[in-house]
Amino acid sequence: MTSAEMVGLAVAGLVLLSGCGTAKEKTAPCKRPANLMSFAPDPREDCGAMYRVNNPAAAFAALGIVEPDGQ
Repeated sequence: MTSAEMVGLAVAGLVLLSGCGTAKEKTAPCKRPANLMSFAPDPREDCGAMYRVNNPAAAFAALGIVEPDGQ
């Protein structure tokens, strides 16, 4: 195979590969169904502030982690 044929084959391969597109490009907003593109308000409610459930020392003890200063 000559170098010109190899270059032509490489160019043809690159053209074919670049035409496929990534998964993100295939699911672009312009290709999504209209009923999925809504500007309606989000019906989910806010969960509120997070707080600790366990005492940190008890959590470390349960995991078998000992703090270096013994606390």
